Amino acid sequence: MFSKGDKVSVLDEAINGVVVSAKDKEVTIETEDGFMMTFFENELLKIKNSSNLLDSIKSINAHSIAKEKEIPKPRSFVKERKDKHEISAPEFDLHIEKLVSHHRSMSNYDILTLQSETAKRQLEFAIRNRIPKIVFIHGVGEGILKSELDFLLGRYENVVFQDGNYQKYGLGATEVFIKQNSK
Repeated sequence: MFSKGDKVSVLDEAINGVVVSAKDKEVTIETEDGFMMTFFENELLKIKNSSNLLDSIKSINAHSIAKEKEIPKPRSFVKERKDKHEISAPEFDLHIEKLVSHHRSMSNYDILTLQSETAKRQLEFAIRNRIPKIVFIHGVGEGILKSELDFLLGRYENVVFQDGNYQKYGLGATEVFIKQNSK
């Protein structure tokens, strides 16, 4: 693999030299400093004896270097498509910790009543102000608040509701569409 006169470089050390002899898997080199050293073939790298700059440039693989430097593209996720002129619907979070700060002392009945009254108040505000769509975030839990919300929304004739966008809210939201009467 190596022959007398080949220029070599030691892989794990900053040593360059010229091959003096090669026997079996051992190669003896004379370093640039004039020392004689012996290495195994797998520790050495043959250096091309080319002083021609053009030959050196041709040996560089530009494609592989460009690929190494390429920044990986971030993974894309499917996003909810919106019309440019679409105004996002108001969202009302009915989680009790978002409504009051002292909920620890409240009973489950009081919590559910407060959440239901808040939803009713926000819904009537949206109807009065002709807001076409609102979203109630109720969470998943045991489904008691969702059932109560479905019962409340079912009492309004001009209201249609469905589960919220799964990608955005998971299973914990209800979208409410308010039909506008043209009077």
